[in-house]
Amino acid sequence: MLSSIRNNWFSNVRGDLLAGIVVALALIPEAIAFSIIAGVDPKVGLYASFCIAVVIAFVGGRPGMISAATGAMALLMVTLVKEHGLEYLLAATLLTGVFQIIAGYLKLGALMRFVSRSVVTGFVNALAILIFMAQLPELTNVTWHVYAMTAAGLAIIYLFPLVPVVGKVLPSPLVCIISLTAVAMILGLDIRTVGDMGELPDTLPVFLWPDVPLNLETLMIILPYSLGLAVVGLLESMMTATIVDDLTDTTSDRNRECKGQGVANIGAGLLGGMAGCAMIGQSIINIKSGGRTRLSTFTAGAFLLVMVLVLDQWLVQIPMAALVAVMIMVSIGTFSWESIRNLREHPLSTNIVMVVTVIVVVATHNLAFGVLAGVLLAALFFANKVGHYMLVRSDYDEASDTRRYNVVGQVFFSSSEKFIESFDFKEAVDNVVIDLSRAHFWDITAVAALDKVVVKFRREGADVDVVGLNEASATIVDRFGVHDKPDAVERLMAH
Repeated sequence: MLSSIRNNWFSNVRGDLLAGIVVALALIPEAIAFSIIAGVDPKVGLYASFCIAVVIAFVGGRPGMISAATGAMALLMVTLVKEHGLEYLLAATLLTGVFQIIAGYLKLGALMRFVSRSVVTGFVNALAILIFMAQLPELTNVTWHVYAMTAAGLAIIYLFPLVPVVGKVLPSPLVCIISLTAVAMILGLDIRTVGDMGELPDTLPVFLWPDVPLNLETLMIILPYSLGLAVVGLLESMMTATIVDDLTDTTSDRNRECKGQGVANIGAGLLGGMAGCAMIGQSIINIKSGGRTRLSTFTAGAFLLVMVLVLDQWLVQIPMAALVAVMIMVSIGTFSWESIRNLREHPLSTNIVMVVTVIVVVATHNLAFGVLAGVLLAALFFANKVGHYMLVRSDYDEASDTRRYNVVGQVFFSSSEKFIESFDFKEAVDNVVIDLSRAHFWDITAVAALDKVVVKFRREGADVDVVGLNEASATIVDRFGVHDKPDAVERLMAH
């Protein structure tokens, strides 16, 4: 128990504390921006980010991953807030948490195994593009000072780690934010700051139950939004967990993470915050700044609240150019540049899945749509590929006037047509043996194909013997097949 707590919380204290501070600084403008997207007060996003980060540090299944208010979730809330107001958003946030906890208990985190590597790569690349695109409003119609500050920020981020000793101790994004804030204050530059994003809250969040009628009508209003938020939240969280697993060469407990996201969202809803989920950008900032354990996530949430309440007069001075530089670094670091090089080497189907995932996510700004499109395409390509690995060989025994067909491979909806076309029904033979000892029947489409083959041969006057079915195939054929049921065969032949 103690060793587990030490490993999960205190095995990397300095790195986690510094990384948590960097993440907290980067969370502030994002939380405010996402609140504005959703159409709510900035404190709704800030309270949500504080609460979700602190709670998930204790109950989440992926140490070192950052969860807070996110743009993907904010986009789904716009209509609900516009039509029904904040209280219904808080109620939807609570229901979102309940759905996510149920998903955890149903072990739906295991469904991530159906998401191929090409879908994850496409998802990551799309997110990198969206993160970069989100910075463009801060870089359009601005003075040259903003471009100079952003360029200086990027230079600090990439060059500071090369400085002996100190470069290894302090995270360069933190140095970038502090340095540019000091320069802007000393020179009195008239550029956009965090203070221009919106008013920061000046009180601690308080417990409140959403002021909505507890009836079926309310449930019908919030249900579709809660389901959408739960699905998108879990998808982004599971994807982020996969990426952090790769970056840290560790594993995560996905079902625990599903439950943790649910508990964190319920906590956020009860403290006046909006629903959130894991953030790929902030998680990468955390990992690249040296964060590894739950302490970094807790520090990010706790320090966010401390800064907003205690250091607000300093926070409002942070130039947006400094944070833009950090987020550009995140987008560059998030994008899988290797995937561009791999376009020549990887199969066409893999490349199509990756590119379609990117296009759908960027076009719709909805991560769930992109992942769904990618998973469906990958499944279709896989089914098509496996369907080709089915062949039927035959040999003829003149003495007994028997044609023996040997079926090899997987028979299912994709290969059933090829299976039927492999038999010669016009050949005049007395006996037909269909040997299925090296084949496997997967679905009722395959069973229907076998029925069709047997019935067609019998219609031509041949005796048909089906042999060699393995146990699993025999079970599905016995249950759904009709070729050995006289009444059913007559009905089938009548069509």
